[in-house]
Amino acid sequence: FLQGNYVTLTNMSEHDIDRIIKYRLGPINISFQTTNPELRCKMLNNRFAGEALKKVDRLFEAGIQMNGQIVLCKGVNDGEELERSISDLSGYIPFLESVSVVPVGLSRYREGLYPLEPFTREEARNILKSIHSWQDRIYAEHGTHFIHAGDELYFLADEPIPDADSYDGYIQYENGVGMVRSFIDEFYEELAGRERDDSIRREISMAGGMIMHRTKEQMLSELKKKYPNLTVHNYPIRNDFFGEKITVTGLLTGHDIVAQLKDKALGERLLLPANLLRSGSDILLDDMKIGDISHALQVPIDIVESDGHDFISKIIDF
Repeated sequence: FLQGNYVTLTNMSEHDIDRIIKYRLGPINISFQTTNPELRCKMLNNRFAGEALKKVDRLFEAGIQMNGQIVLCKGVNDGEELERSISDLSGYIPFLESVSVVPVGLSRYREGLYPLEPFTREEARNILKSIHSWQDRIYAEHGTHFIHAGDELYFLADEPIPDADSYDGYIQYENGVGMVRSFIDEFYEELAGRERDDSIRREISMAGGMIMHRTKEQMLSELKKKYPNLTVHNYPIRNDFFGEKITVTGLLTGHDIVAQLKDKALGERLLLPANLLRSGSDILLDDMKIGDISHALQVPIDIVESDGHDFISKIIDF
């Protein structure tokens, strides 16, 4: 609860539910995956997983604030099962404030696990079509969009990121829902407040996950219009550690960054995004520190916060 983690409710006793209600703890973040009890037991490999859904009824009746997520697996809980889940979960409005739908991340470490495949572009588009249809219906009735697609689904579908208004105040921001829209809007807000400056002449570099590469390229192209003598090398990093299907920045390792940048032009500084790091530290997933990367590449490194304002500031204002 304190860390905002998502729970499946399977290891939560009735006594735990009593305490949540007594102390009015909220929001409780719940990984639903599906509202089909039999399918939920199969997905979570837990024979009590279906029964655990009844605990949501108690939380709802007590007026406990909740948020939910559905980790979508191709051929498992998508299609008609997703439609059923959204329909069922919308019955918990207003105390279930939002539900995110995010595609399952498929790393290369899957030996002995259920065989899953990534969604195709057309499949991702169909998922978004369904979600958007539900958003329209639910908004008309409740004044909230309620069901939200993770940013990754829009990249998979090659469709534009929705406007800020559709994210209901970014209620699922920490779950990767609306982060890209927020970043883009902050960037253009910051850029609009700056004047053209031909005097800034510098060469720097930045690196991050494959998923945001094209978006950052577009932003850097706009930045170049106001700072024509600025050179920024923008390098997408392939995730060799977890596998190429993992494209988000937060799961990159220091060793992959060093290996793929060692022969590249890096300029005066290298900018790396803050979500590479463990919370409150300068350490990446593979225990490499920012200082280790800086030493290996022989370049100073600055960390950029997940904020469009800081993105421009770290490039220009140093």
